[in-house]
Amino acid sequence: MPKRYHVTTFGCQMNAHDSERIQGMLESLGYAAAASRAQADLILFNTCSIREAADSRFVAHLGEAKRLKREDPERVIGVGGCWAQSVKEEVFARFPFVDVAFGPGQVHKLAEFLTAESLTAQGFFEFEGFTGHLPAKRAREHQGWVQISVGCNSVCSYCIVPSTRGREVSRPPAELVAEVADLAADGVREVTLLGQNVNSYGRDLPRDRRITFAQLLAEIDAVPGVRRIRYTSPHPKDMREDVIRAHAQLPALCEHIHLPLQSGSSAVLRRMRRTYSRERYLDRVALIREHVPDCALTTDIIVGFPGETEADFEQTLEVAEAVGYDGAFTFIYSPRRGTEAATLADQVPHERKVARMERLVEVVQRRARERAQRFVGRTLEVLVEGPSRTDPTRLRGRSRHNRVVNFDGLAAPGELIDVRITAATSQTLTGEASLLASAGA
Repeated sequence: MPKRYHVTTFGCQMNAHDSERIQGMLESLGYAAAASRAQADLILFNTCSIREAADSRFVAHLGEAKRLKREDPERVIGVGGCWAQSVKEEVFARFPFVDVAFGPGQVHKLAEFLTAESLTAQGFFEFEGFTGHLPAKRAREHQGWVQISVGCNSVCSYCIVPSTRGREVSRPPAELVAEVADLAADGVREVTLLGQNVNSYGRDLPRDRRITFAQLLAEIDAVPGVRRIRYTSPHPKDMREDVIRAHAQLPALCEHIHLPLQSGSSAVLRRMRRTYSRERYLDRVALIREHVPDCALTTDIIVGFPGETEADFEQTLEVAEAVGYDGAFTFIYSPRRGTEAATLADQVPHERKVARMERLVEVVQRRARERAQRFVGRTLEVLVEGPSRTDPTRLRGRSRHNRVVNFDGLAAPGELIDVRITAATSQTLTGEASLLASAGA
């Protein structure tokens, strides 16, 4: 019987990508996936430390691992990711039942640990290597993550990513194009390019190999077999016109841009150290609307940042109203250890944050619902993902605008089919598969 592993993933798309690489690496070592932690010889957690709630959820899960380790001392417990990196000095003291801990830049060290002659508790926390070099076990056969860079050179006052993932390092473009070509040959229709700030891709590369993010998009668009390209996350300060124009010019680049706002107040943005103003952000939105009128815009917004006044919050509401986002991830600010924002005065009372969040969500959902109506009556290309999560008799897929579409019809996961949209809510579209042949099956 092969040894079995179980991986639990918390956090962002980069963590989802890293977990796919962890699983691919383990299976290359002869491990097999287990359906539950209780059935696993190796229990791994790929952690997030962006918000305090993620820490709390993870620690609760770790309690079960402690119990399972007590039942079977030979069972190996591993903790990787940003949380592990952020508490590297104390992880083994706080959780002595953990056997191995590693940061995002040391995933490959897990293989060395597991194949060592004796397993003594070890931690690996240097910033080196890309998980993108490791084999992957994809969650969906027709969709693939591609890590174009790691780390971040920004100094946002609320964020610990630079301390958990290090300075920004770009992968060579030829290596990325080759990886995408391999994915396409393996049946992947849609690739998502990942980086903490994809817009600044390539600036650290040697001059003879340096290309811009827009040029990278064009090279990947030219790879045969790739039908859709997405990316996350860009930074408004670096959102250049050449990238925006690429959305209008490159056939595979989807009509969706996730452009984090964080706050509609320039004063708050300065305290956040976001290095752009409300005016700069709205200028980028206007440029997107000019070149790609049908583009779906989504965003991130933080409510209750230290010092946020009622007037500041009203400016955020004004931007949300004016832009009309197709969707938004909204967060109540919570202090993170080791960040400048945690030390700022004028922390906003929790009840005020909650009240502001309710007002913001109302605006975001209302405008998203209004924006969604433009799809009713249209026929959209949908990449089929599988059965609908709410009604197994229907299918679920995603449009180029990154809209979830639940529809009636017959199709297999990975097919690209035409769906006529009959109804829309703030979050999903409903439709019927076209009677014509699929758009790219």
